[in-house]
Amino acid sequence: MNYNLYLSILLMSATCCSLIICYLAWKRRDLPIAVSYGLCMLSTAFYACGYAFEIVSSTLEQIRFWLRFEYIGIPFGTVFWFIMILQYTGRQALVRRWIVAMLLTVPMLTFVAHNTNEWHHLFYRSMSIDMSKGFPMVTLVKGPLYVVHVAYAYIFFIIGMGLMTQMFRKATLRRKKQIAFMMIGSCWPYVFVLIYLSNIFNTPFDFSPFGFILSGVFYMWGIYQFNMLSLVPLALQKVFESMQDAVIVFDLDNRISSFNQSARQVIEGLNSKEAIGQPAAHIFSLYPKLLERIMQEASSENKVKISGETDYRIYNVHMTMISDNHQNPVGKMLLLSDRTEMVRSEERLLDNARQLSELNTFKDQMFNVVAHDIRDPLAVLVNLMELMEEEMQTCGESHEEIVSKMGEQIQNTFTLVENLLDWFRSQRGGMMFNPVSMDLAQAVQTNVRLMQVRSVSKNIRIISDIPSGIYVFADKEMLDLIIRNLLSNAIKFTEYGGSIQLKADHEDGKIIASVSDTGAGISADQADSLLQEGYSVSSIGTAGERGIGLGLTLCREFVRLNGGEMWFDSAIAQGSTFYFSLPTPPKASAQSIHQLGGRETA
Repeated sequence: MNYNLYLSILLMSATCCSLIICYLAWKRRDLPIAVSYGLCMLSTAFYACGYAFEIVSSTLEQIRFWLRFEYIGIPFGTVFWFIMILQYTGRQALVRRWIVAMLLTVPMLTFVAHNTNEWHHLFYRSMSIDMSKGFPMVTLVKGPLYVVHVAYAYIFFIIGMGLMTQMFRKATLRRKKQIAFMMIGSCWPYVFVLIYLSNIFNTPFDFSPFGFILSGVFYMWGIYQFNMLSLVPLALQKVFESMQDAVIVFDLDNRISSFNQSARQVIEGLNSKEAIGQPAAHIFSLYPKLLERIMQEASSENKVKISGETDYRIYNVHMTMISDNHQNPVGKMLLLSDRTEMVRSEERLLDNARQLSELNTFKDQMFNVVAHDIRDPLAVLVNLMELMEEEMQTCGESHEEIVSKMGEQIQNTFTLVENLLDWFRSQRGGMMFNPVSMDLAQAVQTNVRLMQVRSVSKNIRIISDIPSGIYVFADKEMLDLIIRNLLSNAIKFTEYGGSIQLKADHEDGKIIASVSDTGAGISADQADSLLQEGYSVSSIGTAGERGIGLGLTLCREFVRLNGGEMWFDSAIAQGSTFYFSLPTPPKASAQSIHQLGGRETA
């Protein structure tokens, strides 16, 4: 009874199964292992289909034709299988073009040698028809190139099995079952080929194609369980790639299974598909905090800072387990959401809230000062007015002394009100702080002119040695108040005929300005408490001027708000020098000033 026809039908069914598996792999072609797996099954389809027609052929020419058809797939099957094993065992980095080209050298030689065998007979020494089984069967005498072809295939089979054995030893119990499927599937075709070549069962048929079909079934099961084809559904692939958040998928051994475009931009090691199959410890070696999250079994969520070449970004890290339909864990997913702007906005809000709290505290302190300091001079004015009214009613004497005292108190009260107005103008609608680039020399000259009446009355010379072109970055109203109060204090404590000098220099990226006078100086007791927390007690000036201690307090706070510091030097009977620092304009602002020819931009 001839079994070749039934065997041919069975082989064609196997060919159809192989082509269906190829189609499924083609649908998953974005994954490297799907490509190698599909090519492996395609070579099996050529083998099975060609052999199905070979065993029902009636002439040697027909058999020779179908042998050539078989050898479109036979030489390349082992190479594609080996590439698949490299990807399966996490050695995707080895699958490079030049390495693949080298692996295909012997298969290409086999393919050419088989198709040109009639010229050299190095692949088959002879080929004849055997009718002893009741139907035509080919009898082949193998040549040296056939031996090379078989030896090449078994060398890579041994290497591939060694790689899977190594993987099997290190794997978890659940993974060992999956790897076992792959190892058993890999053995079928090579065992069948050995049986055929050794002729142990004395059968004329080559059952190797069925071995490849069995391998395909085992591979499909093993790869499916390994989630290399189903972990990232293609239906969601485009959505996956277009996500703004970085998504990285891992298997249960913490090897990378997939990642999207955003992940490539965040993690330095994910710049190519060679990262697929690599262990997380290798790719994330530069990110120890992220690696710690990946190694955790339970789901977690927190923030992490990732430093770049010029800046840093803050990401919300969410690690979650991936389960199959039976709630069995099959992998992990790391989600990195960029929260840099949100965190920076929160920091700015907190900083603004802190500044607002400080300013509100400062206002409360200022009102306490005002409540105490304004009451005393007004009370004196009221008492003096009462005395003057009583004396004017009782006698017609001159009241020059009382009038003089009243004048002083009125002047002091006016000074207080002027300072308060400066303060309240700057606080209209809340604490308004608007720093701009200003020429310090121009600001000084403007305020010197305002103080000219008081300086002339005491014959005091005010000399400004600040050259034009020295720019500071400060609030205009606050800077004017600082300069005006320091000049007012210098005039107050300078003797008739004295002098006041203003200077400014660049130092450590800031502008250091100074106001020096030739006055009486500051005593040691006053120096210890001046410019400290709290408010200074006013002293009497050289012409009997009185103050309320509010001016220096305002100066100190306004200098601090503008990002500077204030200090002083003094010597008794030699004078005092008050210093304050202010920041220089930002680079962009400074460049604009230069382009405008030095004109003030405020």
